[in-house]
Amino acid sequence: MGRLDNRVAIVTGGGRGLGKAFCLGLAKEGAKIVVADILEKEAPAVADEIRAAGGQAMAIKTDVTSEEATIRMAEETVRKFGRIDVLVNNAGYYYGISRKPFNEITSEEWDKAMLINAKGNWLCARAVFPQMKKQEKGKIVNISSEVFFSPTKGMIHYVASKAAVIGITRVLAGELGQYNICVNAVAPGYTDTPASWTIGNVAKFDVSSIPMGRVGVPGDIVGAVIFFASDESDFISGQTLLIDGARRVN
Repeated sequence: MGRLDNRVAIVTGGGRGLGKAFCLGLAKEGAKIVVADILEKEAPAVADEIRAAGGQAMAIKTDVTSEEATIRMAEETVRKFGRIDVLVNNAGYYYGISRKPFNEITSEEWDKAMLINAKGNWLCARAVFPQMKKQEKGKIVNISSEVFFSPTKGMIHYVASKAAVIGITRVLAGELGQYNICVNAVAPGYTDTPASWTIGNVAKFDVSSIPMGRVGVPGDIVGAVIFFASDESDFISGQTLLIDGARRVN
């Protein structure tokens, strides 16, 4: 028996990196997975992998910045699986993001970060809310970042957008608690993903600031997402869990 048997989980940005790891991890716990991603090749491949392992999954092309697309995401999920128990708001602007001084970031780059990382979380939560309210239970897990807790230079647009995710998490927790919907956030530290490699050489990252002596890997984050998606966290809401090998303890 898995902790998420008969639950239905939507994972945005589930086609690669952390999102793929979340899809596979939730599926192993028995969840039926909706891989919601704008990537037309990667998302179906993840759904195929889950089905090949004996699970249930489908892929939906989803632009999280589109109100119409997020509503369709929720409607197709209910049409296919009959319910929505979990939303993992993982889709984000990080792959290939610019790293430069704050005064060199363009307005377009700022707007893109806010649109995908902040507005996307809000739109997806709004899309699944009616079904979760009807069920009188739901779990929303937002993916923030350790960068909010540290003076990360050269990524003001990304840091600001991930700070917004924590704010969204806290407000939603306050508003949705009456419907038995828990909203929490996970804030990964520097993690070895394809997106991280588009920004720098992960192998050369200075791990001297990380007490555990290494960068994170996707599997380090999966357990926290499963916990927040499960019944084990039914009285936890509005929290942000930092997963960074104790880096921010220093």
